[in-house]
Amino acid sequence: MRTTAMMETYPATINLDRTLLARTVDAAVECAQACTSCADACLSEEMVADLTTCIRTNLDCADICATTARVLSRHTGYDATITRAQLEACIAACRSCGDECEQHAGMHEHCRVCAEACRACQAACQELLAAIA
Repeated sequence: MRTTAMMETYPATINLDRTLLARTVDAAVECAQACTSCADACLSEEMVADLTTCIRTNLDCADICATTARVLSRHTGYDATITRAQLEACIAACRSCGDECEQHAGMHEHCRVCAEACRACQAACQELLAAIA
Protein backbone atom coordinates (compact mmCIF):
# COMPACT_ATOMS: atom_id res chain seq x y z
CA MET A 1 0.00 0.00 0.00
CA ARG A 2 1.04 3.57 -0.46
CA THR A 3 -0.29 4.74 2.90
CA THR A 4 3.12 5.43 4.43
CA ALA A 5 4.30 7.30 1.34
CA MET A 6 1.13 9.38 1.39
CA MET A 7 1.49 10.17 5.10
CA GLU A 8 5.09 11.26 4.49
CA THR A 9 3.97 13.77 1.84
CA TYR A 10 1.56 15.56 4.17
CA PRO A 11 2.90 19.13 4.33
CA ALA A 12 1.66 20.07 7.81
CA THR A 13 2.58 18.60 11.15
CA ILE A 14 0.80 15.41 12.11
CA ASN A 15 0.74 15.02 15.90
CA LEU A 16 0.93 11.23 15.67
CA ASP A 17 3.63 8.78 14.68
CA ARG A 18 3.15 8.61 10.92
CA THR A 19 4.35 5.01 10.71
CA LEU A 20 1.90 3.87 13.38
CA LEU A 21 -0.84 5.88 11.77
CA ALA A 22 -0.16 4.35 8.34
CA ARG A 23 -0.02 0.85 9.81
CA THR A 24 -3.42 1.39 11.45
CA VAL A 25 -4.96 2.71 8.23
CA ASP A 26 -3.62 -0.32 6.35
CA ALA A 27 -4.96 -2.71 9.00
CA ALA A 28 -8.39 -1.08 8.84
CA VAL A 29 -8.50 -1.26 5.04
CA GLU A 30 -7.39 -4.89 5.10
CA CYS A 31 -9.98 -5.74 7.74
CA ALA A 32 -12.75 -4.01 5.80
CA GLN A 33 -11.87 -6.07 2.75
CA ALA A 34 -11.66 -9.32 4.72
CA CYS A 35 -15.00 -8.69 6.41
CA THR A 36 -16.71 -7.87 3.12
CA SER A 37 -15.30 -11.02 1.54
CA CYS A 38 -16.23 -13.14 4.55
CA ALA A 39 -19.81 -11.89 4.49
CA ASP A 40 -20.06 -12.76 0.81
CA ALA A 41 -18.49 -16.19 1.41
CA CYS A 42 -20.99 -16.81 4.22
CA LEU A 43 -23.78 -16.08 1.76
CA SER A 44 -22.40 -18.86 -0.45
CA GLU A 45 -22.48 -21.47 2.29
CA GLU A 46 -25.25 -24.08 2.27
CA MET A 47 -26.01 -23.29 5.91
CA VAL A 48 -26.40 -19.55 5.26
CA ALA A 49 -29.31 -19.27 7.71
CA ASP A 50 -26.93 -20.27 10.51
CA LEU A 51 -24.54 -17.47 9.53
CA THR A 52 -26.85 -14.45 9.59
CA THR A 53 -25.24 -13.00 12.72
CA CYS A 54 -21.80 -13.53 11.21
CA ILE A 55 -22.84 -11.81 7.98
CA ARG A 56 -24.34 -8.84 9.80
CA THR A 57 -21.31 -8.50 12.08
CA ASN A 58 -18.98 -8.72 9.08
CA LEU A 59 -20.83 -5.98 7.23
CA ASP A 60 -20.94 -3.70 10.27
CA CYS A 61 -17.24 -4.23 10.91
CA ALA A 62 -16.38 -3.62 7.25
CA ASP A 63 -18.21 -0.29 7.28
CA ILE A 64 -16.68 0.82 10.56
CA CYS A 65 -13.16 -0.18 9.49
CA ALA A 66 -13.51 1.63 6.15
CA THR A 67 -14.74 4.76 7.91
CA THR A 68 -11.90 4.51 10.42
CA ALA A 69 -9.34 4.37 7.62
CA ARG A 70 -10.85 7.48 6.04
CA VAL A 71 -10.99 9.42 9.33
CA LEU A 72 -7.37 8.50 10.12
CA SER A 73 -6.30 9.69 6.66
CA ARG A 74 -7.51 13.26 7.24
CA HIS A 75 -5.42 15.68 9.28
CA THR A 76 -6.45 19.19 8.31
CA GLY A 77 -8.45 20.54 11.25
CA TYR A 78 -7.65 17.36 13.21
CA ASP A 79 -9.90 16.64 16.21
CA ALA A 80 -8.46 14.06 18.61
CA THR A 81 -11.88 13.55 20.25
CA ILE A 82 -13.38 12.30 16.98
CA THR A 83 -10.34 10.15 16.25
CA ARG A 84 -10.50 8.54 19.70
CA ALA A 85 -14.24 7.83 19.34
CA GLN A 86 -13.74 6.31 15.90
CA LEU A 87 -10.88 4.13 17.11
CA GLU A 88 -12.99 2.94 20.05
CA ALA A 89 -15.83 2.05 17.68
CA CYS A 90 -13.43 0.17 15.44
CA ILE A 91 -11.94 -1.74 18.36
CA ALA A 92 -15.44 -2.77 19.49
CA ALA A 93 -16.50 -3.81 15.98
CA CYS A 94 -13.33 -5.81 15.39
CA ARG A 95 -13.65 -7.53 18.77
CA SER A 96 -17.26 -8.48 18.07
CA CYS A 97 -16.60 -9.63 14.52
CA GLY A 98 -13.46 -11.52 15.50
CA ASP A 99 -15.36 -13.32 18.26
CA GLU A 100 -18.21 -14.21 15.89
CA CYS A 101 -15.93 -15.43 13.11
CA GLU A 102 -13.85 -17.50 15.53
CA GLN A 103 -16.99 -19.48 16.35
CA HIS A 104 -17.12 -20.62 12.70
CA ALA A 105 -13.39 -20.80 11.98
CA GLY A 106 -13.25 -24.58 12.38
CA MET A 107 -15.79 -25.07 9.60
CA HIS A 108 -15.16 -22.07 7.36
CA GLU A 109 -11.65 -20.99 6.39
CA HIS A 110 -12.94 -17.55 5.36
CA CYS A 111 -14.10 -16.98 8.94
CA ARG A 112 -10.65 -17.94 10.27
CA VAL A 113 -8.95 -15.49 7.92
CA CYS A 114 -11.45 -12.78 8.78
CA ALA A 115 -10.99 -13.31 12.52
CA GLU A 116 -7.23 -12.85 12.06
CA ALA A 117 -7.77 -9.59 10.16
CA CYS A 118 -10.13 -8.37 12.88
CA ARG A 119 -7.62 -9.15 15.63
CA ALA A 120 -4.83 -7.37 13.74
CA CYS A 121 -6.97 -4.28 13.19
CA GLN A 122 -8.14 -4.30 16.80
CA ALA A 123 -4.52 -4.42 18.00
CA ALA A 124 -3.44 -1.62 15.64
CA CYS A 125 -6.33 0.60 16.73
CA GLN A 126 -5.57 -0.07 20.41
CA GLU A 127 -1.92 0.86 19.87
CA LEU A 128 -2.83 4.09 18.10
CA LEU A 129 -5.47 4.94 20.69
CA ALA A 130 -2.88 4.52 23.46
CA ALA A 131 -0.57 6.88 21.58
CA ILE A 132 -3.18 9.67 21.43
CA ALA A 133 -4.88 9.12 24.80
